[in-house]
Formats: sequence, structure tokens, C-alpha cells
Amino acid sequence: MERMSDRNMILVHRETRLDGLIRRHNTREQAAFYLQSRGDRVADYQDEDRELKQEIESTEKILRQYGRVQRLERSFLPNFLFGPDDIVVVAGQDGLVVNTLKYLKGQPLIAINPAPQRFDGKLLPFQLNDLATIINAVLSKRFTTKAVTMAQANLNDGQTLLAVNDLFIGPKLPVSARYELHYRGQIEVQSSSGVIISTGLGSSGWLSSLLTGASAILGTEPNPINMAWDARSLCFCVREPFPSHTTGTSLVYGKIEERDTFKLASQMAEGGIIFSDGIVDDAIEFNSGTIASIGIASVQGQLVAN
Repeated sequence: MERMSDRNMILVHRETRLDGLIRRHNTREQAAFYLQSRGDRVADYQDEDRELKQEIESTEKILRQYGRVQRLERSFLPNFLFGPDDIVVVAGQDGLVVNTLKYLKGQPLIAINPAPQRFDGKLLPFQLNDLATIINAVLSKRFTTKAVTMAQANLNDGQTLLAVNDLFIGPKLPVSARYELHYRGQIEVQSSSGVIISTGLGSSGWLSSLLTGASAILGTEPNPINMAWDARSLCFCVREPFPSHTTGTSLVYGKIEERDTFKLASQMAEGGIIFSDGIVDDAIEFNSGTIASIGIASVQGQLVAN
């Protein structure tokens, strides 16, 4: 069949739960034994594996009518170079959309829900039946996108890290982190279990969980955060700040606007990290001598809208 264009279609997916178990236990039989020994239903994993892989195959078949298709498994995202004209299609859960957006430079991202009966899909507006229509719209440039603001950490050694949902800065293990926090002309040495910096998209996730827990402890109603996905601001929250004669707790929550200065200077000999969007494997060390400046990224994610 002749393709309608020479555009590159990058189909991003992730391994299934069953694939992950087989990778850990070497064979399908050993993976099944592991599940059975813990009282889990093997059939549930097998059904999910079959359904998701069939959906990926069907997605690729449709895309091949419109351009050259390359499959990309999630673990290869950090090392993959997307072309400026690539059309990126994500078939997976919301987290895969988030993981993919931060490696793009404004290319449109089409998010497909491969299993509506399994995934709620807040960031997955399309299903397989919509794909042909959406690809035609993107190829003819008759589509709209929803902009997503990202956070960016710039380190004093030149490294950078983007986040679509949130950045975590703190200890790799469950111990106290020591650092110096700079915010709007104030400086405070703190000891805590880390700092979360959230975007508008991420404000309903990890950040919301922290505020809900704090409200429950105080016996008050949680105050919902209403930040738009494209809001040009971030929100930070210090987790479990510890007051002492050398550490303070006056700068534990606030907004970071575009003109604000927000920095963290590590005072940890070892074990400090910065990671984004829950991907610990793609982390940067945050040990003594490291200074992280946090701000709003100049690039925005572009989700194709329905």
C-alpha cells in the first residue's frame, strides 16, 4: 500500500505488566509461577497483555497508511532524538504521555487510549477509531492543541531536567535532606524529606496528595488548587519540614512566577537527587556543591485536542 506522506510517525508504547515480569523472571512460565505463588490471577495479566498488544498492532497498521512508522518503547525515550516534523503517537496510560512530552520540542502529540475499559485516560482524548481522522487533521494542519507548561531545573554544572507534572528534589532514600532554599529574596536552611515543584498539570497529582494529607492532620478541608495546564506559574511544597536551631520552616509552600528566583543549594554529602515525573532512573545527582535553579520552561508541550 502506498503511503500518503513521507512523515515519520513515532509510536510510543511501554511494556506490559506481563512483559515486565518475564524480563525479571526470564520466562513466561517462571513469571506465571511467581504470580500464582502470591495468589495473583495469571489470566488477568495475560488478558491485559493480549489486549494491549493487539491495540498497538492495530495502531501501527493504521499509521503505516500515512507515513513511516517507528515503534519506541518507553525506556528508550531519554536517548531518542525526535525530528522537528515527527508526528508522535502515544498509546498507553497518562503517565506515558507525561514521560513523552518532556522529550519533545513542540511536536504535536496524539494520545490514544489503548484500553478504555482499563485506563481512565485524563490525557488520552482519542481511541483507535479516531486515529485516521486525527492523523489526517495533523497532516493537513487542521488541528488544535492544548498547551502544557513544564518546569525546568537548571544546575550550576550545566545539566538541565524538564518536568511535565513535577520535580522532586531531595534524598534518594527515606532520610532527611539538607539544603539552602532561596525564594523571593529570602534564604532558609532546611531539613526535610524533599521538595516538590509542580506544574499546573501536575497540581492535581502528587502536590494535591500532600496538601490533602496535611489538611487531614490539621482537621481542615483540603484547599483545591485550580491551576490551568498552560498556567505560567509553578507551585512548590516542602515535605515534612523539620524545625531546629539550625533549620527553619518559614518557606514551605508558595507559587513560582516567571520573574521569581527559586533555588536550592545542596548540603548533602551524598544521596541527593533530582528527578521528574516519577522517573527515578532518569535522575540527576544533588549533592554538596550543586545548585538547582527552578523556573518555567520556555518550551510547552502540545497535546492534540479533540
